[in-house]
Amino acid sequence: MPDEHPSAVSGAFREPFPEQVAFFRGKLGNLVPTERWDDIEREAHDSAFMVAGATKADLLTDLGAATDRAITEGKSLEAFRKDFKAIVGKHGWTGWTGEGRLKGEAWRVRTIYSTNAYTSYAAGRLAQLREGNFPFWLYRHGGSLEPRLHHLAWDGTALPPDHEFWKTHYPPSDWGCSCYVVGARSARGVKRLGGDPDKQLPKDWKRRDPKTGAPVGIGRGWDYAPGSTVSNTISALAAKPRNWDYAVSKAFMGSLPPDRAEAFAEAYRSLPSTQDDARRFAKAIYEGRPPAADKPVRTLGPARATDAAEVKRLTGKDVDGFDYRVAQDSVRHVINEHTDPEVEAARDQRVVGPEDFGLLPSIVSSPDAITGPSVSKTGELLVHFSKLIGTERVTATFAIHERRRSMTLKTYFVKVMNGPALTP
Repeated sequence: MPDEHPSAVSGAFREPFPEQVAFFRGKLGNLVPTERWDDIEREAHDSAFMVAGATKADLLTDLGAATDRAITEGKSLEAFRKDFKAIVGKHGWTGWTGEGRLKGEAWRVRTIYSTNAYTSYAAGRLAQLREGNFPFWLYRHGGSLEPRLHHLAWDGTALPPDHEFWKTHYPPSDWGCSCYVVGARSARGVKRLGGDPDKQLPKDWKRRDPKTGAPVGIGRGWDYAPGSTVSNTISALAAKPRNWDYAVSKAFMGSLPPDRAEAFAEAYRSLPSTQDDARRFAKAIYEGRPPAADKPVRTLGPARATDAAEVKRLTGKDVDGFDYRVAQDSVRHVINEHTDPEVEAARDQRVVGPEDFGLLPSIVSSPDAITGPSVSKTGELLVHFSKLIGTERVTATFAIHERRRSMTLKTYFVKVMNGPALTP
């Protein structure tokens, strides 16, 4: 980790980094049903995912998938809000704090989003700090518009990594706290990062607040260092896939127990944000521009075990663990082959537009049929997933790529059945 990096305010919500992703992924293997936010506390959060009031496994799975996307793919608060609303409706979840009030619901969504972003960011940075062997750790205030005075008092303080201050005061230290820690190699580095190597802690920094049981200035239950109990595990996991542009999404199930992987795959594909991303990805290519906000390749998550077994029966290829992949070339092929109205009409088909790509997650999650194999002009082994949606039969053809451990979209077309065409 370099001496300089952005604050948690900007960093936690930008592109993820491997240690941050590894920390959050490590929690998803342990979904904990809870009634209240303090049913689990402090270091227990390092290895468990919970949302206060969420007591059912399928609800927690969907919430975990949505939060994972927000963190590992840098999704906006609005995208997470849309996913949250869809999940609440899907499960009929009621009785949660904030429900029924516009401001209350906005607060709850923002709290889930920001708390997971800040704690995963902090845990990932802690692993980097420990691995980097920095002589100084520097506390920096997050720059909030309504600062906590105690946090301002600690701003600029540089201490050795083994100082007991970090056991209870390593940020975030309360709900909404955006303070952060950076590492420095020297006193000069501390100054360059905005700190004062001679600054001393207030004499009463250890004093406990009788109302919270935590040191004064620290919120109840926040007197611990997020990720401190799993730093070695985080570093080991983060060292594996360093190219996160595509791997961060494909690795969604990589470290999860097998019995949870399929449930998370289905939850991932059912999120509105996953469907929106597929549309935006295609739209950028339809408009002749590279997908900037999105990556050159999108994943729709791994195949279900039952579908992988059917593909193996048809083709003899073991695709267990393969993901569904949509590349720029996939979209360009569809543009070249299925966007001429006259040609498509002669085939009893309609033009495929970028909005149709939002249907892909549904098609691979619950196809009516999987057929094949066939062979492309370039010798690729193909399988076809089809689904009746309204009055249209939508078919997505995937090429099996064993080296990539992926099934890559090859082509995509929409056949009009009886009645008017469905508008996606």
